[in-house]
Amino acid sequence: MGKIIAIVNQKGGVGKTTTTVNLAASMGCRNKKVLLIDIDPQGNATSGCGINKKDNDLTSYDLLLGEIPAEQIIQHTKFKNLDIIPAGMELAGAEIEMVNLEERTFLLKKSLATIKPNYDFILFDCPPSLGLITLNALTACDTLLVPIQCEYYALEGLSQLLGTVRQVKKMYNPLIDIEGVLLTMFDGRLNLTMQVVAEIKKFFPKKVYKTVIPRTVRLSEAPSFGEPAVYYDKNSKGAKAYDELAKEIIKINKKRKES
Repeated sequence: MGKIIAIVNQKGGVGKTTTTVNLAASMGCRNKKVLLIDIDPQGNATSGCGINKKDNDLTSYDLLLGEIPAEQIIQHTKFKNLDIIPAGMELAGAEIEMVNLEERTFLLKKSLATIKPNYDFILFDCPPSLGLITLNALTACDTLLVPIQCEYYALEGLSQLLGTVRQVKKMYNPLIDIEGVLLTMFDGRLNLTMQVVAEIKKFFPKKVYKTVIPRTVRLSEAPSFGEPAVYYDKNSKGAKAYDELAKEIIKINKKRKES
Protein backbone atom coordinates (compact mmCIF):
# COMPACT_ATOMS: atom_id res chain seq x y z
CA MET A 1 0.00 0.00 0.00
CA GLY A 2 1.15 3.55 -0.74
CA LYS A 3 2.04 6.03 1.98
CA ILE A 4 -0.13 9.15 2.02
CA ILE A 5 1.61 12.27 3.35
CA ALA A 6 -0.15 15.61 3.77
CA ILE A 7 2.16 18.63 3.54
CA VAL A 8 0.39 21.07 5.81
CA ASN A 9 0.83 24.33 7.69
CA GLN A 10 -1.98 26.85 7.94
CA LYS A 11 0.60 29.64 7.93
CA GLY A 12 1.29 30.85 4.39
CA GLY A 13 4.71 31.44 2.87
CA VAL A 14 6.48 28.57 4.62
CA GLY A 15 7.55 26.68 1.50
CA LYS A 16 4.68 24.19 1.55
CA THR A 17 4.04 24.03 -2.19
CA THR A 18 7.76 24.24 -2.98
CA THR A 19 8.26 21.25 -0.70
CA THR A 20 5.40 19.23 -2.19
CA VAL A 21 6.54 19.72 -5.79
CA ASN A 22 10.24 19.20 -5.19
CA LEU A 23 9.86 16.30 -2.78
CA ALA A 24 7.51 14.54 -5.21
CA ALA A 25 9.90 15.03 -8.14
CA SER A 26 12.94 13.98 -6.10
CA MET A 27 11.19 10.82 -4.91
CA GLY A 28 10.32 10.07 -8.54
CA CYS A 29 13.98 10.44 -9.50
CA ARG A 30 14.77 7.90 -6.80
CA ASN A 31 12.53 5.36 -8.55
CA LYS A 32 9.49 5.77 -6.33
CA LYS A 33 6.12 6.05 -8.00
CA VAL A 34 4.52 9.28 -6.75
CA LEU A 35 1.12 10.93 -7.05
CA LEU A 36 0.90 14.63 -6.22
CA ILE A 37 -2.62 15.83 -5.37
CA ASP A 38 -3.08 19.60 -5.47
CA ILE A 39 -5.93 20.51 -3.14
CA ASP A 40 -4.91 24.14 -2.69
CA PRO A 41 -7.32 26.40 -4.63
CA GLN A 42 -4.35 28.59 -5.61
CA GLY A 43 -3.14 25.67 -7.74
CA ASN A 44 0.54 26.55 -7.50
CA ALA A 45 1.67 22.93 -7.30
CA THR A 46 -0.19 22.30 -10.56
CA SER A 47 1.57 25.11 -12.43
CA GLY A 48 4.85 24.16 -10.71
CA CYS A 49 4.61 20.82 -12.52
CA GLY A 50 4.14 22.54 -15.88
CA ILE A 51 0.37 22.13 -16.11
CA ASN A 52 -1.90 25.04 -17.01
CA LYS A 53 -4.65 25.33 -14.39
CA LYS A 54 -7.15 26.40 -17.06
CA ASP A 55 -6.62 23.39 -19.33
CA ASN A 56 -7.98 20.61 -17.09
CA ASP A 57 -11.45 19.15 -17.54
CA LEU A 58 -11.09 17.07 -14.36
CA THR A 59 -9.40 18.26 -11.17
CA SER A 60 -9.12 17.62 -7.44
CA TYR A 61 -12.54 19.26 -7.16
CA ASP A 62 -14.02 16.20 -8.89
CA LEU A 63 -11.95 13.96 -6.60
CA LEU A 64 -13.28 15.66 -3.47
CA LEU A 65 -16.88 15.62 -4.60
CA GLY A 66 -16.50 11.94 -5.51
CA GLU A 67 -18.36 12.22 -8.80
CA ILE A 68 -15.51 10.90 -10.98
CA PRO A 69 -13.25 7.88 -10.24
CA ALA A 70 -9.75 8.95 -9.24
CA GLU A 71 -8.22 6.89 -12.05
CA GLN A 72 -9.89 9.16 -14.62
CA ILE A 73 -8.57 12.38 -13.02
CA ILE A 74 -4.90 11.42 -12.79
CA GLN A 75 -2.55 13.00 -15.33
CA HIS A 76 0.96 11.89 -16.17
CA THR A 77 3.57 14.63 -16.00
CA LYS A 78 6.72 14.85 -18.12
CA PHE A 79 8.76 14.08 -15.01
CA LYS A 80 9.97 10.61 -14.08
CA ASN A 81 7.50 8.52 -12.00
CA LEU A 82 5.38 11.58 -11.17
CA ASP A 83 1.61 11.74 -11.71
CA ILE A 84 -0.67 14.56 -10.63
CA ILE A 85 -4.28 15.35 -9.83
CA PRO A 86 -4.33 19.08 -10.63
CA ALA A 87 -6.26 21.86 -8.93
CA GLY A 88 -8.75 24.07 -10.77
CA MET A 89 -10.53 27.37 -10.17
CA GLU A 90 -13.73 25.61 -9.05
CA LEU A 91 -11.90 24.22 -6.00
CA ALA A 92 -12.28 27.64 -4.34
CA GLY A 93 -16.00 26.98 -3.83
CA ALA A 94 -15.69 23.32 -2.90
CA GLU A 95 -15.90 23.80 0.86
CA ILE A 96 -19.29 25.47 0.57
CA GLU A 97 -20.62 22.52 -1.44
CA MET A 98 -19.07 19.98 0.95
CA VAL A 99 -20.71 21.41 4.08
CA ASN A 100 -24.07 19.71 3.48
CA LEU A 101 -22.71 16.35 2.33
CA GLU A 102 -22.84 13.25 4.50
CA GLU A 103 -19.51 12.13 5.97
CA ARG A 104 -17.96 15.26 4.51
CA THR A 105 -14.60 14.70 6.24
CA PHE A 106 -14.15 11.29 4.57
CA LEU A 107 -14.70 12.35 0.94
CA LEU A 108 -11.02 12.33 0.00
CA LYS A 109 -10.27 9.09 1.82
CA LYS A 110 -13.06 7.26 -0.01
CA SER A 111 -12.00 8.62 -3.40
CA LEU A 112 -8.39 7.43 -2.96
CA ALA A 113 -9.13 3.91 -1.70
CA THR A 114 -8.81 2.28 -5.13
CA ILE A 115 -5.60 4.02 -6.24
CA LYS A 116 -3.57 4.00 -3.02
CA PRO A 117 -1.94 0.61 -3.82
CA ASN A 118 -0.70 1.94 -7.19
CA TYR A 119 1.82 4.38 -5.68
CA ASP A 120 4.74 4.34 -3.27
CA PHE A 121 3.89 7.84 -2.05
CA ILE A 122 0.87 10.12 -2.41
CA LEU A 123 1.48 13.75 -1.43
CA PHE A 124 -1.21 16.36 -0.70
CA ASP A 125 -0.43 20.04 -1.20
CA CYS A 126 -2.90 21.49 1.31
CA PRO A 127 -4.37 25.01 1.47
CA PRO A 128 -2.89 27.48 4.01
CA SER A 129 -5.90 27.05 6.30
CA LEU A 130 -7.51 24.46 8.58
CA GLY A 131 -10.81 24.31 6.70
CA LEU A 132 -12.79 21.37 5.39
CA ILE A 133 -10.38 20.58 2.54
CA THR A 134 -7.41 20.32 4.90
CA LEU A 135 -9.54 18.30 7.31
CA ASN A 136 -10.23 15.85 4.48
CA ALA A 137 -6.49 15.57 3.83
CA LEU A 138 -5.75 14.89 7.51
CA THR A 139 -8.48 12.24 7.60
CA ALA A 140 -7.15 10.54 4.45
CA CYS A 141 -3.41 10.70 5.15
CA ASP A 142 -1.15 8.36 7.10
CA THR A 143 1.14 11.16 8.26
CA LEU A 144 1.66 14.89 7.91
CA LEU A 145 4.84 16.74 7.04
CA VAL A 146 5.08 20.25 8.49
CA PRO A 147 7.33 22.79 6.73
CA ILE A 148 8.42 25.60 9.05
CA GLN A 149 10.38 28.63 7.92
CA CYS A 150 13.38 29.68 10.01
CA GLU A 151 11.97 33.07 10.89
CA TYR A 152 10.71 34.92 13.97
CA TYR A 153 7.07 33.88 13.74
CA ALA A 154 7.88 30.27 12.87
CA LEU A 155 5.93 28.65 15.72
CA GLU A 156 2.93 30.94 15.36
CA GLY A 157 -0.22 28.90 14.82
CA LEU A 158 1.40 25.51 15.31
CA SER A 159 -0.46 24.90 18.57
CA GLN A 160 -3.71 25.28 16.61
CA LEU A 161 -2.47 22.84 13.95
CA LEU A 162 -1.49 20.26 16.57
CA GLY A 163 -4.83 20.75 18.31
CA THR A 164 -6.61 20.03 15.01
CA VAL A 165 -4.46 16.93 14.49
CA ARG A 166 -5.39 15.67 17.99
CA GLN A 167 -9.08 16.16 17.18
CA VAL A 168 -8.70 14.34 13.84
CA LYS A 169 -6.90 11.49 15.61
CA LYS A 170 -9.70 11.23 18.15
CA MET A 171 -12.64 11.52 15.76
CA TYR A 172 -11.63 10.48 12.23
CA ASN A 173 -8.13 9.03 11.80
CA PRO A 174 -6.72 7.23 14.87
CA LEU A 175 -3.50 6.28 13.08
CA ILE A 176 -2.43 9.76 11.96
CA ASP A 177 1.06 10.78 13.04
CA ILE A 178 3.64 13.47 12.27
CA GLU A 179 5.93 12.25 9.50
CA GLY A 180 8.43 15.00 10.24
CA VAL A 181 9.14 18.70 10.52
CA LEU A 182 11.10 20.39 7.75
CA LEU A 183 13.12 23.56 8.29
CA THR A 184 12.83 25.83 5.23
CA MET A 185 14.42 29.13 4.18
CA PHE A 186 17.45 28.22 6.29
CA ASP A 187 20.39 30.63 6.54
CA GLY A 188 23.03 29.37 8.97
CA ARG A 189 24.82 32.73 8.95
CA LEU A 190 22.05 34.36 10.98
CA ASN A 191 21.89 34.06 14.77
CA LEU A 192 18.10 34.32 14.58
CA THR A 193 17.96 31.26 12.35
CA MET A 194 19.86 29.14 14.87
CA GLN A 195 17.67 30.41 17.73
CA VAL A 196 14.52 29.49 15.79
CA VAL A 197 15.93 26.05 14.96
CA ALA A 198 16.60 25.42 18.67
CA GLU A 199 13.01 26.44 19.53
CA ILE A 200 11.52 24.20 16.83
CA LYS A 201 13.57 21.21 18.03
CA LYS A 202 12.26 21.80 21.55
CA PHE A 203 8.70 22.01 20.24
CA PHE A 204 9.06 18.86 18.08
CA PRO A 205 11.57 16.56 19.81
CA LYS A 206 12.88 13.79 17.50
CA LYS A 207 10.67 14.93 14.61
CA VAL A 208 12.89 17.50 12.85
CA TYR A 209 14.59 16.25 9.67
CA LYS A 210 18.37 16.36 9.42
CA THR A 211 17.95 17.88 5.97
CA VAL A 212 17.26 21.62 5.89
CA ILE A 213 16.14 23.63 2.88
CA PRO A 214 18.25 26.73 2.18
CA ARG A 215 16.88 30.03 0.95
CA THR A 216 17.96 30.06 -2.71
CA VAL A 217 17.08 31.96 -5.88
CA ARG A 218 16.89 28.76 -7.94
CA LEU A 219 14.02 27.37 -5.83
CA SER A 220 12.13 30.61 -6.41
CA GLU A 221 12.82 30.64 -10.16
CA ALA A 222 11.90 27.03 -10.98
CA PRO A 223 8.07 27.37 -10.73
CA SER A 224 8.02 30.13 -13.37
CA PHE A 225 9.49 27.57 -15.79
CA GLY A 226 6.95 24.91 -14.76
CA GLU A 227 9.66 22.60 -13.44
CA PRO A 228 10.73 21.21 -10.07
CA ALA A 229 14.21 22.40 -9.06
CA VAL A 230 15.75 18.98 -9.68
CA TYR A 231 14.88 19.42 -13.38
CA TYR A 232 15.41 23.17 -13.61
CA ASP A 233 18.91 23.04 -12.10
CA LYS A 234 19.81 19.71 -10.53
CA ASN A 235 23.14 21.06 -9.26
CA SER A 236 21.60 23.93 -7.31
CA LYS A 237 21.65 23.90 -3.50
CA GLY A 238 17.86 23.70 -3.35
CA ALA A 239 17.62 20.73 -5.70
CA LYS A 240 20.32 18.87 -3.78
CA ALA A 241 18.58 19.61 -0.48
CA TYR A 242 15.24 18.19 -1.68
CA ASP A 243 17.04 15.14 -3.07
CA GLU A 244 18.56 14.61 0.39
CA LEU A 245 15.12 15.03 1.97
CA ALA A 246 13.63 12.43 -0.38
CA LYS A 247 16.48 10.08 0.47
CA GLU A 248 15.94 10.64 4.21
CA ILE A 249 12.16 10.08 4.07
CA ILE A 250 12.49 6.95 1.92
CA LYS A 251 15.09 5.55 4.32
CA ILE A 252 12.95 6.29 7.40
CA ASN A 253 9.90 4.62 5.85
CA LYS A 254 11.93 1.58 4.81
CA LYS A 255 13.10 1.14 8.40
CA ARG A 256 9.53 1.49 9.69
CA LYS A 257 8.31 -1.23 7.33
CA GLU A 258 11.14 -3.56 8.29
CA SER A 259 10.45 -3.10 11.98
